[in-house]
Amino acid sequence: MSLEANNPNRETWLDIPENTDFPIQNIPFGVFLTRDDIITIGTRIGDYAIDLGALHQLGYFDGIPLTDDIFLQDTLNDFIADGRKTWRSVRNRIAEIFDKNNDALKSNEEHRKIILFTLDEIEMQMPVQVGDYTDFYSSKEHATNVGKMFRDPDNALLPNWLHMPVGYHGRSSSIVPSGIPLHRPQGQKLPKGADKPIYGPSRLLDFELEMAFVTTAGNHLGEPIRVNEAEEYIFGMVLFNDWSARDIQKWEYVPLGPFLGKNFGSSVSPWIVTLDALEPFRTEGPKPEQELLPYLQSEGKKSYDIDLEVAIRPDKEPEETVVSRSNFKYMYWNMSQQLAHHTVNGCNINSGDMLASGTISGPTPDSYGSMLELSWRGSKPLKLKNGHERKFIEDHDTVIMRAHCHNHEVRIGFGEVSTKILPVFKD
Repeated sequence: MSLEANNPNRETWLDIPENTDFPIQNIPFGVFLTRDDIITIGTRIGDYAIDLGALHQLGYFDGIPLTDDIFLQDTLNDFIADGRKTWRSVRNRIAEIFDKNNDALKSNEEHRKIILFTLDEIEMQMPVQVGDYTDFYSSKEHATNVGKMFRDPDNALLPNWLHMPVGYHGRSSSIVPSGIPLHRPQGQKLPKGADKPIYGPSRLLDFELEMAFVTTAGNHLGEPIRVNEAEEYIFGMVLFNDWSARDIQKWEYVPLGPFLGKNFGSSVSPWIVTLDALEPFRTEGPKPEQELLPYLQSEGKKSYDIDLEVAIRPDKEPEETVVSRSNFKYMYWNMSQQLAHHTVNGCNINSGDMLASGTISGPTPDSYGSMLELSWRGSKPLKLKNGHERKFIEDHDTVIMRAHCHNHEVRIGFGEVSTKILPVFKD
């Protein structure tokens, strides 16, 4: 099925801002609470949220085999489980409905009042119920920086790193959408020079600039997904901030890896941008530095040219400071390799599973994806616009991540994921 929704020459009859993240060529999917306190599945064009449940009930998806309640749910899981043919048909139809040359909805004021919402009339929700969450460690620059800090600088990468996408299973219940604040976590820490741990708030709270992909139900238990078929099982992508308490993590991670230092919260952008919408921005990723085992040898352009940035806004300050600019194309291991490795042992995936990239760091200090790297373990504090410094994230700071792709024809964006850090929770 052709990607008619991606036509770069298409214009919409909606009044949308110039250079928006959400032109008619994007058509992401999300879940929102309407002004009538109804949760619905929707999409976004410009600064309008579009109620797909109402659009379906009013007959605008006639001819597409959809169940009556497919958009009247509080998650996208069932829609995603319907598969790529359905996703493409729905995106193409939405593009057709809102095309400037289509008067069907444009001239129907009564229907427009039911279907269209301004952003101040809605409240975004988690787009999917995340059954399982996996976090990878797939940026060579990030893994090298961490290895230099905590291990032998001449042997920064562990022996397995260039042979497989390293990952771990995280906690899905604490993944929250943009705008939901998180409390500073507490736990055990081992002070420098001490031989016994203490308990208290994390003093080294950090963000991690990541992206995550969302899967459809893909394989039966015991059945691997082949690397060059993996994209058939990927619905789309979100921005992902995988918060980390570095001092808690350092004490606990041997021998089993991250636990309390990570599971207190992760934040995601609420609109899932489909792989179909990102098709024009495919690019080559880094070349393998070691010969890969056959199950990881992917063909074609499997990475995406997505510009990323991170900003910090202190409490009661109007101005934010951009502290990092990076790009998803720096990832050493691509999504297809990650999914192939994840399932090579027969692990089954489900609709709504979320697999995060791991911290995305680029080759220069201003493109590092965490405060751990940007401040180099606190030895090089960052200066904010208000004159204050940051080694790590402080109480009441808001961390904002943004992402978009652009070429000479179109811009496709993800919006933002914004999270404020509150002090330690007190009874």
